[in-house]
Amino acid sequence: MSNTIKLKKALEQRLSNPEREITYMREEETLRVQDTQTGKGVSLSLGGLSAKWDKEKDQLLEELVYYVEEGLKATRLSADEESLSRIFPVIRSASFPAETPEGEKLFYQEHTAETRIYYALDLGKTYKLLTNHKMRELNVEESQVVDAARFNVKRLSTDYKQDQVAGNTFFFLNHNDGYDASRILNISFLEDMKKRISGEMAVAVPHQDVLILADIQNKQGYDILAQMAMQFFMNGRVPVTALPFIYENKELEPVFILAKNKPVEDETNE
Repeated sequence: MSNTIKLKKALEQRLSNPEREITYMREEETLRVQDTQTGKGVSLSLGGLSAKWDKEKDQLLEELVYYVEEGLKATRLSADEESLSRIFPVIRSASFPAETPEGEKLFYQEHTAETRIYYALDLGKTYKLLTNHKMRELNVEESQVVDAARFNVKRLSTDYKQDQVAGNTFFFLNHNDGYDASRILNISFLEDMKKRISGEMAVAVPHQDVLILADIQNKQGYDILAQMAMQFFMNGRVPVTALPFIYENKELEPVFILAKNKPVEDETNE
């Protein structure tokens, strides 16, 4: 029995599943594993792999099984009509790469001068940033992705903890689900918080896993927020920006821009 046939039989045994159809094309020495639900599948050219069978039998088998399993999983994902319900916005810095390491263009939109909105397909314990190629695979349009993300971010919990420092109140959202900073795009939530805030409302997204809102009552509040944002930014796993924003009329304006507009007499009296 040739190595190619041995490899074929080992793969058929490992990949056998009632929801799959396995076909071997002898002349091409190609094994195709097809998902019966989607009609899509993965093809393996075994001829060129037979030489590796003697040297690394177990490792080769594991690698090929993994490749097929992941490939079939991707075909199910592509055919999933509910994929739009798993698309969420992801806040990144304005300097975040526009392409994957493989050169695929990521789909994103400008947000502020400091931030961009990328879009991710939630996979449960992790997520994958959407590329233009992946969106074509999922058969979704840009407008659908944006609308779905805006809707889905509103479904995320907005529970928060709060603390008071020097007469200023700070609210912290830290759910560690990968979308804490994304909650800055939930305008309904921000507007609700705005009604509860008696001073000036400021927000910060120093890294992916935190959103800070502040009820600023005095000048010291800005300094405290800036220090908080910098500390979170320095320690965050995925830093975004250390620059806080003022939230007014559903718009975000960097605090340092407002500082430049202070009357000269205010600055000299500090």
